[in-house]
Amino acid sequence: MKALVFPQHSPDLAVYRLIDDMPMPEIGPEDVLLKVHYSALNRLDDFVRRGWKGLNLTMPHIPGSDFAGEIAALGERVSGWQVGQRVSGNPTLFCGRCRYCLRGDHHLCEQFGILGEHARGACAEFVCIPARNLIPLPAGFDLKLAAAASLVYLTAWRSLIVDGGVRPGERVLIVGAGGGVNIACIQLAKIAGAEAWVIAADADKAAKALALGADWVHDRSADPDWGRAVWKRSDRQGVEVVVDNVGAATWGSSLRSLARQGRLLTVGGTSGYSAETPVNLVFGRQVRIIGSTMGNMEDAHQAFRLVVSGAVTPVIDSVWPLANYVDALRHMLAGDHFGKIVIAVAGASA
Repeated sequence: MKALVFPQHSPDLAVYRLIDDMPMPEIGPEDVLLKVHYSALNRLDDFVRRGWKGLNLTMPHIPGSDFAGEIAALGERVSGWQVGQRVSGNPTLFCGRCRYCLRGDHHLCEQFGILGEHARGACAEFVCIPARNLIPLPAGFDLKLAAAASLVYLTAWRSLIVDGGVRPGERVLIVGAGGGVNIACIQLAKIAGAEAWVIAADADKAAKALALGADWVHDRSADPDWGRAVWKRSDRQGVEVVVDNVGAATWGSSLRSLARQGRLLTVGGTSGYSAETPVNLVFGRQVRIIGSTMGNMEDAHQAFRLVVSGAVTPVIDSVWPLANYVDALRHMLAGDHFGKIVIAVAGASA
């Protein structure tokens, strides 16, 4: 089959290869073989290609956590699904049998993984997906939107709504405007009845965040001291919730932007993982730091209900053919995008 692969870890984008002779995935009795129509990019893809100590992949590796397509074959113990059915689902890989899975905390599974990180992903004509991860899509639903939604809306729902417990009237500060998780957080904050405050990299992204429904936006290209701007805007009270997936570069400002008993939510650290935490501020203001990774199947169903119903619409920056994967990834890493970068795979149109 055709697949986008890298044969070894490397910081160099030139390591990627588009090949036509990748062996077809072998599915287990509880899996389905999915014909992939669309995948999408995440910062995770860059991290996985670079690699880290303890990440042991079977090479060549296929990236791609997001997926949407149609079922091509069923494992022998799979029921309730049909060949040809259009699906997306949860990229969180879980065993379904450990103590965490049995209580519904699939994202805490003892064998936790992510499609495209720990297992070969969806940037190929076919991918093996556990049937328990699937979510059905209605006839006619745009598969590009499904692929754009599968990881980021799951992640945002879990972090902001479930773990963060955002409430009506609260002020949610979202550090960054262009990425998929942050855009989803803007939309979910509004649905929850909260105010969405956004720190944008430039005037263009600031305008787009406002058009998306943000209540207040700060353009840090015009004024880099966004922490002071937040403090002033909040009448020196701070905000109840901060969403910070940037990490080291913004951690201190995010903490100082919190109100008393505020919550700092994080699902990543694109600028680095090591940052100073002023402990006196944590106990002095009685703030909470809440980390989360991915989400369980209930989170995935809740997120997809919103997307399929039209309550939220994923923002797609652009659609690229699989053959131009490297150009698409370069576009994402440059930070010029606003929304998800979708990859058209098996016979899908870019």
